[in-house]
Amino acid sequence: MNVVFQPLNRTVQVEKGVTILQAARLAGVLIESPCNAVGTCGKCKVKLDQTSRSSIRPYGLHHLSPEEEEQGYVLSCEAEVLGDILVDVPSRSHGTELKILSHGQSVEVTPETYFQKRYEPKDDRTFVFAGDELVGLEQSNTEDQKYGLAVDIGTTTIVVSLVDLGSGQEIASASALNPQSLHAQDVLSRITFASTKRGLMMMYSELINELNRLIERVTEKSIVNREHIYEVIFSGNTCMIHLATGKDPAPLGKYPYIPEFTGAVHLSASEHHLGVSPFGLIYVPPVISAYVGADITSGILASQLHQQKGITLFVDIGTNGEMALAVEGKLSATSTAAGPAFEGMNITCGMRAGAGALEFFQIEDDKTITTKTIGDQEPVGICGSGLLDIVGELVANGVIDKNGRFVKPESTLLPASLKERLQLRDGKRVFQISRQVYLTQKDVRQVQLAKGAIRTGIDLLLRSKGITSDAVDRVLIAGSFGYHLRAKSLIHLGLLPDSFDGKIEFIGNTSKTGAQAFLMNQSLRKEMEKGVTEIEVIELANYGDFEQVFVRSLGF
Repeated sequence: MNVVFQPLNRTVQVEKGVTILQAARLAGVLIESPCNAVGTCGKCKVKLDQTSRSSIRPYGLHHLSPEEEEQGYVLSCEAEVLGDILVDVPSRSHGTELKILSHGQSVEVTPETYFQKRYEPKDDRTFVFAGDELVGLEQSNTEDQKYGLAVDIGTTTIVVSLVDLGSGQEIASASALNPQSLHAQDVLSRITFASTKRGLMMMYSELINELNRLIERVTEKSIVNREHIYEVIFSGNTCMIHLATGKDPAPLGKYPYIPEFTGAVHLSASEHHLGVSPFGLIYVPPVISAYVGADITSGILASQLHQQKGITLFVDIGTNGEMALAVEGKLSATSTAAGPAFEGMNITCGMRAGAGALEFFQIEDDKTITTKTIGDQEPVGICGSGLLDIVGELVANGVIDKNGRFVKPESTLLPASLKERLQLRDGKRVFQISRQVYLTQKDVRQVQLAKGAIRTGIDLLLRSKGITSDAVDRVLIAGSFGYHLRAKSLIHLGLLPDSFDGKIEFIGNTSKTGAQAFLMNQSLRKEMEKGVTEIEVIELANYGDFEQVFVRSLGF
């Protein structure tokens, strides 16, 4: 049976009973399936023409509206192929421009790069050294052509920065969606997906292919010969580092949660099929634990957390919810499984930060609503920052009660401008934001679970050191997602305590800027390799009252 995917015009032959999503993976067609094909997210919708609809066995229709069913949509993870079909893949799956942050707080470093070059006029050749070892020869004088890459491998997005190793200046950057997120949105789903050899190789090869596309983009922008890129820094959480290096992440998902790969090593770039110098190397900074990765090591370096006086809390708000606490420079760290809601996943009208995504929402003093979308387009969905704004504002204005429920419009003193937006859809209460974008009760619950996880991590991390929230001097919010948030939304939600008001700083993508520091100074690598061994990792599951703290953290 032939399955044809449009608009990519790719065809694959499959056996009867294979799902459309399985066929897409065989054809190399990326269809968004953040729940890893277990039929819970409803994001893998594809459209079939009238003829094709009779050649599938549909399941999972409870995730579709009557209008979507009528238009020919099915869930690709559940619809089984019974004959030749033509599949229309929505544009959101096969390519869209995303708003991805690439800048962040950085630390000044003295250039002391691992790779050095020396020109010998009598031979008219340039000698290339990695540390003390001669690794290559280049014809003529190429001393001033020496570059490196700082790569932030996020669970959802990837950022590649091209750096001049002579000056330390970033000369180009590029970013993209992490292709793995179309199959499995969070870390645990990816561990499951990569549990087979085929799944692991798919995750690994898709990521390497995307990195090579980004390398091509930055070299074209800057007119740099990729053969003069000698070192690549991989910064990311522990699971992403495993998948980027082809290592089995399975040990991260089962007790005693010991990573197979702990970083602080060089790997051959050519063996990992990266399009850089044939004698190029990948350096992976040290990971802290199974769930506190090299991205936090980079963040500690970029923010100089280990040098801070007083009490400083560093939080990377995202799918993983990694955090570190510095008390007079002494560090402890933990992480919480916040899940993908902050990336717009598992949200009815949720989407990633692309054109038309609602990213700002505010209820004004006169109770009118101000919104902003990415690209100033008509709203088509809600991205993470918009989601937290919406829920935070609705809590602050009494539309959502402290338990997370929509109030009954007939029994409240809400102004008409808000009351009229509380409508019924399929018999369930929603808050209507625009003609096609709305917030459901289920969406509010997803936000509660995500913010409750992070707040639980913060509370227990502080408690582990006998510190109250009002004793914290500074709160550093890191990550490309965190940079787009507003302090008041985080406090309205209860994701951060009220006592953090006025202490919050958004420091951006420190995974990338820390990777740049590692790239420019090899002494910092030795410093951090030693430093991570002194970080105390706090295991939240060891707290007997973890569940009680978590339940308490769900409220607003």
